[in-house]
Amino acid sequence: MTGYGRGEGAQKGIKITVELSSVNRKQSEISVTLPRDLETLEAQARDEINRRISRGRLTVRIAAQAAAGTGGNMLLDLDLAKAYAKDLRRMAKELKLSDTITLDLLSRAPGVMRPAESIADAEEIWPTVSKALKAALDALVKMREREGEHLAKDLKKRIALIRQSATKVERRAPQVTERYRAQLIERIKAAGIPVPGVDDERLLKEVFYFADRSDISEELTRLQSHFQQFEDCLSMDEPVGRTLDFLAQEINREVNTIGSKANDTDISREVVLMKAEVEKFREQVQNVE
Repeated sequence: MTGYGRGEGAQKGIKITVELSSVNRKQSEISVTLPRDLETLEAQARDEINRRISRGRLTVRIAAQAAAGTGGNMLLDLDLAKAYAKDLRRMAKELKLSDTITLDLLSRAPGVMRPAESIADAEEIWPTVSKALKAALDALVKMREREGEHLAKDLKKRIALIRQSATKVERRAPQVTERYRAQLIERIKAAGIPVPGVDDERLLKEVFYFADRSDISEELTRLQSHFQQFEDCLSMDEPVGRTLDFLAQEINREVNTIGSKANDTDISREVVLMKAEVEKFREQVQNVE
């Protein structure tokens, strides 16, 4: 699911800013960018995020800078600046570009200039980072919840259409065997063979075998169970994306079986409609956490 969140906090002249952005992805993938002084906090930040987000690709940017009113005293890392300059010149040479390394360019490179109030102990500032991160997560989750409401409406619509077709199939199913029996008798007549009586054993066996092969009652029952599980998921307060993904696969399996077993044009027509809606359902479910 997509979303964006931002949170801020300050401690000892250091301003912490956290920005989160998420896009759709079937699994969970978190990319964290931290200042050098805060790199040891990555595991804690990931744990905080995993408690709130279980699906999607999440980009996390945590920045630290001198808070307003602290005088703006900065520390300069000359060795790092020299390393940047050396690498930039080599890159320019390799790419045959003009060497236009400026003071402004180097001063903006990560880690070259940092607040004089350097973060000696990352753990000491973690409460502020955690507070900003939670604020960003709150905003992100709120945006994702709004998207989730729209997704729920669409998924309900898909399931309603599948259910409608399943009901038509269930009504049609009992007529399939009788239709086969009538067609079998017509073929016997067309072949010029004496028509067997209603209680003829051979005729009864043939009709029974057909009825057994084309019986879809179990598949229809399981479909109803899957529909109910979908309704149950809508009332849950926990992540259901993977559960819905599994339900989509199971619904598709039952629909395919019905299509292969039911030897009937009307049922086949409804199966095509169901498969189209199931595919839309499966695609949409990938966006649900």
